[in-house]
Amino acid sequence: MGVVQAAAPPSGEQFEIVAGTHRATVTEVGATLRSYTVDGIHVLDGFEVAEPSKAGRGQILAPWPNRLEDGRYSFEGVEGRAALDEPERGNAIHGLVRWLPWRVTSRSPSAVALRCVLQPQPAYPWRLELSVEFSIDDTGLTVVTAASNRSDTAAPFGIGFHPYLTLGASTIDDVHVTIPARTRLEADERGLPTGDANVDGDFDFRAAKRVGRIELDTGFTDLIRSEDGRARVDVDVAGGGRGLTLWVDEAFGYLMIYTGHSLEPASRRRQGLAVEPMTCPPNAFRSGRDIVRLAPGGGWSGTWGIQPRS
Repeated sequence: MGVVQAAAPPSGEQFEIVAGTHRATVTEVGATLRSYTVDGIHVLDGFEVAEPSKAGRGQILAPWPNRLEDGRYSFEGVEGRAALDEPERGNAIHGLVRWLPWRVTSRSPSAVALRCVLQPQPAYPWRLELSVEFSIDDTGLTVVTAASNRSDTAAPFGIGFHPYLTLGASTIDDVHVTIPARTRLEADERGLPTGDANVDGDFDFRAAKRVGRIELDTGFTDLIRSEDGRARVDVDVAGGGRGLTLWVDEAFGYLMIYTGHSLEPASRRRQGLAVEPMTCPPNAFRSGRDIVRLAPGGGWSGTWGIQPRS
């Protein structure tokens, strides 16, 4: 009888990077950040090696992040038609690369770089090259991403990332969060933006506030930045102790915050806080708001990261 080989994990080959007590795993499928621990304590609410990513956990969202109304858009006379992978709301969601295989281009004990080429198709009639490098040191995780338009005409572009942050607590209810944003995006029942509003009441996290039973699936913008150009979301355990900071550079003008209150199965709800860096708001390919226009041969790059705190 022949040797029966074990089935590959649903997320493909696993690439582990290590620096001191920091340990992260990135997957071949989607260049997904599957796990990140420090001192053996989970920083991300990720997923097991034997399962695929669910609810966007750790995935890269490109060439558009979040929702796209009816899966339809037009850019400089070119039409795009994407499959409705959120059919109950009539939306396409989270782009086209999160289930594709990515190829490793370089690797070291503490870093891995991957590349993906999105070929022209009805949903995105341009050739887009994406690269991402995940690296860790004793201060945290850094993610550097680049995009290049390999087409003869200009292409629209947006990108987001979907980590669920955790500090080892059973729920996020007692976590305190600081969100450096002056403006939130109002949305309809389909999750599509309808306008801007000042943050107030449940939406004002400019000073650290306990999450409690607040339910957020909310975009934030008009970010407050430090002198280094970074905006920082702080997540801390009530009463002190461990915390973490997710930071974004100036390439990311939006943050999507999701409390995981509607996840399935119900046992996974509110175990992690999704803090999603985005270059543009939901439905940007329809609204045109803050789309990156990539000229033929043109490129874009951006950086974000996570810094755990003791």
